[in-house]
Amino acid sequence: MEIRTELAGMIDEVEWKWLIPHAKRNAIVVVIKELDLLDVGVAIANDNVTSVQHWIGEQLIYKPSTTQLASWNQDTSRKFTALIVQPYVLVQEKYQPPIAQ
Repeated sequence: MEIRTELAGMIDEVEWKWLIPHAKRNAIVVVIKELDLLDVGVAIANDNVTSVQHWIGEQLIYKPSTTQLASWNQDTSRKFTALIVQPYVLVQEKYQPPIAQ
């Protein structure tokens, strides 16, 4: 099976609480929303060092900060789009509208 097709079938929406074990092993990689999660996953799976290093250098993909992790741990039902590309879990935070006062 073609890697792109295989990975496309593995993208899922998850809650932060499902990602906590991966965060504890430092495997979470945040992908900014302007990048396509599947494109990043394919690049990592194919060991496309040039693209991956460019994205890291431009802060388009990065490890979550301590502040981000703390915020996500406060609201474990926060939603993410996730893709596992061993040993990493690529995530994009889903927009959640503010709660009306």
